Amino acid sequence: MGKSNLSIERRLGDYMRARLPTGLVEFIMFGLKMAWACLFAGLMLLAIIATKLLWPEGAALARYDFLVVYAVSIQVALLTFKMESWAEARVILLFHVSGTIMEVFKLHMGSWGYPEPGLLKIGGVPLFSGFMYASVGSFMARAIRIFDMRFEHYPPFWATVLLALAIYGNFFTHHFIWDMRYGLFVATVLVFWRVRITFTPFGHRLWMPLVVAAFLSSLFLYLAENVGTLTGTWLYAGSHAFNFANIAKLGSWYLLLFVSFVQVTLVNKKALDFWRPA
Repeated sequence: MGKSNLSIERRLGDYMRARLPTGLVEFIMFGLKMAWACLFAGLMLLAIIATKLLWPEGAALARYDFLVVYAVSIQVALLTFKMESWAEARVILLFHVSGTIMEVFKLHMGSWGYPEPGLLKIGGVPLFSGFMYASVGSFMARAIRIFDMRFEHYPPFWATVLLALAIYGNFFTHHFIWDMRYGLFVATVLVFWRVRITFTPFGHRLWMPLVVAAFLSSLFLYLAENVGTLTGTWLYAGSHAFNFANIAKLGSWYLLLFVSFVQVTLVNKKALDFWRPA
């Protein structure tokens, strides 16, 4: 975290600590840091809601194309004002590529679709969708830095990569052979059950099991995904605008988070110094 951010955090923390109980200060600082870590994702969700409500019908620029330009502009601004590092930008790029590949495949398999027109598409998939996946990587990379995270009892790196490849592959292969998601749920626990994330909201170092953090994060991602389905920005097969996504998508997000987590380790080599193998 930059010196200016640390100075702001210290002043804000000291101000609240002089007026509020210590536990409440930690809780508020945790919420503020989480919001800061979710900056990219939050701005994307705000744009999806705002454009759905305000975008003029028949506009020269399609809503999907505007969202692409908007997402790129956010990325440029974050790098220009040093609110995001180049290592985090590499994470976003990797997520955009892997997410777009899966989107193109799923679209052609009829899993979901994008009902609105647009020019900035690949294989029928609007390019802004890749940024929705990228925002997950952005959140993870920023959270590691902002909360000064450490990962205790981290498993062998090769095991995490194999698990991530199996999960990512299952998103494709389950259309042709059996769905291995239940076995993969078990595998995430077997590989990561000993891992504890230690983090610092403000003054005290706290910890949480990684699998618990993954489940809670997947719950928030599922809720965020419903912003897209409720606004009709994307539609699942057999559903309509204003429908909630099937609760099974919660499990999909849980598995995808482990793919995301390992991708962060592949791109952000500096983050690897945080991890302590068992």
